[in-house]
Amino acid sequence: MAEFVTVDRAETGIAVLRFARPPLNLIDLQLALELAAAAEEIAAAEDVRAVIVYGDERIFAAGDDQAELAGWTPEQARAVVSDLQAALECLARIPQPTVAAVTGYAVGAGLELALGADRRVIGDNVKLALPQIRAGLVPVAGIRRLALLIGAGPARDLVYTGRFVEAAEAAALGLVDEVVAPDDVFTAALRWARQFTEGPARALAAAKRIFEAGPHGRDRARDEWAELFETEDRSTGTRSCSVAGPGAAEFVGR
Repeated sequence: MAEFVTVDRAETGIAVLRFARPPLNLIDLQLALELAAAAEEIAAAEDVRAVIVYGDERIFAAGDDQAELAGWTPEQARAVVSDLQAALECLARIPQPTVAAVTGYAVGAGLELALGADRRVIGDNVKLALPQIRAGLVPVAGIRRLALLIGAGPARDLVYTGRFVEAAEAAALGLVDEVVAPDDVFTAALRWARQFTEGPARALAAAKRIFEAGPHGRDRARDEWAELFETEDRSTGTRSCSVAGPGAAEFVGR
């Protein structure tokens, strides 16, 4: 049983992947692996159509557990780096749409985790950073995603300097998708997630895989498009659109 991570149902079809490691939600190896295990569980749940990732009302994650990192030898670091990297990328492997509901701080590994979500909603008092360079390290999972999201130049600035970004700049850079009052973060994430509870789950999952394919997305799109012709939702959707236009179909997720 996980010590720091829980998976609950906020509403029908919506899972909340929540982590709590007081007081700062620092992400150590154990927490990262627990998050990855929970993400795998959610990915296999047919009744989950969208996912909210949440720390708590005060703070998403204040960064890496530097005390743990300080104690690792080079051999220990090499032994765990692949698992740690994969764990911090776990949200990208969830086939359902995911939204990170970010309060307080999303720093270091916390921001790397959030970068794997499809959407990031933050409070207007939130600060974000990838400050690993200040500890003589680099982000193990976030650099590529950051560069794809905001562009290589701004990404280099944030990684090389390790500086903190406040909500307004984060929105201007495209680092986050929505800025709301601090008390409204979870509600805004829930509102976004509700869009997908009755959506075409197989098509949404296919779209995510195409985005994840990166430079190979064009080839992946051909395969995904053709395979969707085997789904019940494609059959229902195309018939419905031909008769009543888009938006009238009732999907079942198969």
